Amino acid sequence: MSERRQRAAVLGLMLGTLVAVLSSTVVATALHVIVTDLAGTQADYAWVITAALVTVTVSTPVWGKLADLVDRKVLLQAGLAIYAGASLAAGISGSTGELIAWRAVQGVGVGGLTGLVQVVLSDLVPPRELGRYSGYLGGVLAAGSVSGPLLGGAIAETLGWRWCFFLGVPIAVGVSAIVHRTLRLPRRRREVHIDVPGALLFCGGMTTLLIWVSLGGRAYPWASWQTAALVLSGVLLSVAAILVERVAREPLIPLRLFQNRTVVIASVASVAVGTALFAASVFVPQYMQLARAKSPTESALLTMPLFAGLVIAAAVAGRTIVRTGLYKRWLVAGAALLTAGAALMGSLDETTSLPFVGACLLALGAGIGMLMHSLTVVTQNAVGRRDVGAGTSLVAFFRGIGGAFGVTVLSALFAGRAGAGTGHVFLAVAPIALAALVALALMRPVPLRLRIDD
Repeated sequence: MSERRQRAAVLGLMLGTLVAVLSSTVVATALHVIVTDLAGTQADYAWVITAALVTVTVSTPVWGKLADLVDRKVLLQAGLAIYAGASLAAGISGSTGELIAWRAVQGVGVGGLTGLVQVVLSDLVPPRELGRYSGYLGGVLAAGSVSGPLLGGAIAETLGWRWCFFLGVPIAVGVSAIVHRTLRLPRRRREVHIDVPGALLFCGGMTTLLIWVSLGGRAYPWASWQTAALVLSGVLLSVAAILVERVAREPLIPLRLFQNRTVVIASVASVAVGTALFAASVFVPQYMQLARAKSPTESALLTMPLFAGLVIAAAVAGRTIVRTGLYKRWLVAGAALLTAGAALMGSLDETTSLPFVGACLLALGAGIGMLMHSLTVVTQNAVGRRDVGAGTSLVAFFRGIGGAFGVTVLSALFAGRAGAGTGHVFLAVAPIALAALVALALMRPVPLRLRIDD
């Protein structure tokens, strides 16, 4: 690929990431209008978000494994097509049931974008150079996270909430066209064997457990027969998936990856990143609105230090890693900032000065920025070319697990602390970040490859 074509392809991938971020953030502020207009119930509020979150988390490893077997360009366009079709259908939904179903399908498409963008990037640039794109991806994440709530509220008040879903359709079509015209990837000559039983068992097990933590404490008590049934079913399906994966010719998640110390540590750290990122995105706006009486727009703006820290730290760390090839110091520093930021956030109440809140968010965001995309680069560098797709999606999967399980459990545990007690949520995040810090301190760094085919 020429340099000009490569830059255009990378632009398409960045826009694909923006689509994935906006799919969730643009809906949040319009949720009340959506459910009210469709005559939904209180339970529907959670399901409109949870349905997509579950399918994104569960489908990401499936897309990642497919990326190791078939044409990645075709897969990327398939993910965009699924997203666009489901977004259009969600926008014309006539009931909350229809909307929730299409949100689940939309999540499958977003899972493809989440799992494939960085895999395709690894085809375009070597691991040593991938650090440069961490800042770009961080900037896209921040732009989508900040603009999404503002955009969703404005659209719901002017054009109508259905345009929150219609908006993504032309963007997805445009990204698909860019990818089709510019992306040229090496052809894979590999016999395809899809592990269908393993995929079904894995998806069933994870979906069941995610539904349990999503509804526990709200739709039914934690100590109930529903909890017992869901947990038992999820565990049994997951165990069955592991047994199938051990003998499958092309396992969905190659168990040999867990023999790689770097991959295991990166996965542990990704859980902390996901928990912290989603906790900040969910609970900080709640704190601003309930404890500080800020409007939704004001709360979104006051959360900007989180994303400013993320963008700046990701850019600085990425460029330094490119120049030096050294990454462990950045990972350890990121985990330390994450731990300190979460611990300081735990002290927030209704009297805390807003500059101090901003400083805490800046530290938390910087920690996330140093870690999130760098962990993907480290994993891609540590696995063979045969497993780049599976390794990349594994890190994304554990980040999603951290977000899904972490936020849901925190919401249930601290439901009674709404308002001035909201900051205490982060006291539970701090130990998770500390565990990531300890794990990363024990990592043995592997030199970053200078060429794609090394």
